[in-house]
Amino acid sequence: MLDFLRRIASLCRKELLAIFKDPANRVILVVPSLIESFLFGYAATYDLTNVPYALLDQSRGSASTELIAHLDGTGVFHRIKMLQTQSDIARVIDSGDALIVIQIGPRFEQQLNAGESAPVQLILDARNSNTAGSAAIYVGAVIDSFNATLRGGTGPPLTIESRAWYNPNLETRWNLLPGLIASLSMIQTLMLSALSVARERENGTFDQLLVTPFSPTEVMIGKAIPIIMIGLTQSTIVLLVALFWFNIPMAGSLVTLYAGLGLFTIASVGMGLSISAVSANMQQAMLYTFMLIMPLILLSGLATPVRNMPPFLQTATLINPLRFAIDLAQRVYLEGVGLLTVVHDLIPLLVISAITLPLAAWLFRNRLL
Repeated sequence: MLDFLRRIASLCRKELLAIFKDPANRVILVVPSLIESFLFGYAATYDLTNVPYALLDQSRGSASTELIAHLDGTGVFHRIKMLQTQSDIARVIDSGDALIVIQIGPRFEQQLNAGESAPVQLILDARNSNTAGSAAIYVGAVIDSFNATLRGGTGPPLTIESRAWYNPNLETRWNLLPGLIASLSMIQTLMLSALSVARERENGTFDQLLVTPFSPTEVMIGKAIPIIMIGLTQSTIVLLVALFWFNIPMAGSLVTLYAGLGLFTIASVGMGLSISAVSANMQQAMLYTFMLIMPLILLSGLATPVRNMPPFLQTATLINPLRFAIDLAQRVYLEGVGLLTVVHDLIPLLVISAITLPLAAWLFRNRLL
């Protein structure tokens, strides 16, 4: 056993030297994770913080002025133009200057004073449907507040008080960054493991590796361990950014989180080594990897919930380790659940790992024959 561990350690050292000997590799393994964490944390958000709008106020009364004051007071809506006629609406929407146009009719105040319903027209630039829909909901909330003010503060007999668990302010980054702990590391892990054997073949060192006293299984283990370490390091980088830069509090245990991340990284490395074993050169390995990464991310539940997918795609996600890793990371990070609660994520990751690594070893041995 001691001799076996010594051989594995020498293979791990050799693999780490091959990865880190190029200065560009050292930068690539750390900097993209940092940059992508900041980009996703700041840019990839569905939260509305700046909605430019144009106003066509044909009433020009105190009621319309009060309504617009409610809107401007939110800090979200920013008036960029006062329109004079309806013909101005198309121009400001087509140019993209305004996301929404609010039109208040000439009889707005008279209708309110008469106790009638006074419509407010909302014209949306639906080329960005998600943002436009969210903006419409915000405007509806402002109008509800305005209606309550008109009733003298006496609201309806039943009121709704909403409390958001695990993400009190409903910030997108609270949901996104815990998922990125798994997904960002998977890209690099898959790429490194897919290129490992293919790089040996292309550099002409594969035959030299075959004449060493190492068995094929030992070679695969020696190639897997350094990449697993790199994958966990990249997950740690994203975790630290989420914790200390974006100040997203972690409710769960690091032991539970890293138990899941460890199984997930092993499964990812097994997939990558399987790709590498069947690839004749690095170009093939990169092509196969890129073909695999996009479906894995799309079917992971990171961007859209798995439950909203068609039934046959929900079934297809069962072989995707990223689906279970994202669910585990988000639940441990935000909810603070323990190992027993996420066992339904750990078992599939364990099964996938138990399949992919032996498959990679089998493919590697058969390529030698």
